[in-house]
Amino acid sequence: MPDTESESPSATLAGPLTPLKIEFAILMALQLIALASLVYVLFGPAPIAAHPGGLAADGCHNDRKNGGRHCHRGPNAGQSVSPPSNGEVYYPNCAAARAAGAAPVRRGEPGYASHLDRDGDGIGCEG
Repeated sequence: MPDTESESPSATLAGPLTPLKIEFAILMALQLIALASLVYVLFGPAPIAAHPGGLAADGCHNDRKNGGRHCHRGPNAGQSVSPPSNGEVYYPNCAAARAAGAAPVRRGEPGYASHLDRDGDGIGCEG
């Protein structure tokens, strides 16, 4: 008859499956899954999130990081538009146009651009 105190732990797990052994195996598997999930959440790829800003009537918004504008909808979708470098008047937003004393900016006037005209009536930065 074998001495139960001298048996190794692996020897005690061998033998017929009992409800206790099955429960132990399930709990170990669940702990392993939980650990793998935690590692994935902490060190896995970061989720891709869209920026929270809104779009102007032309489907674009100001690109604060690079200057100019970036478009999501409309004919310029996927393009970035830089401010003119030839000395033309450019207002990245209505706050800049108001600060320069140019608001409201009408179509045909220096500094007018569709991103300043949210309702498309030809008058930017109105109201």
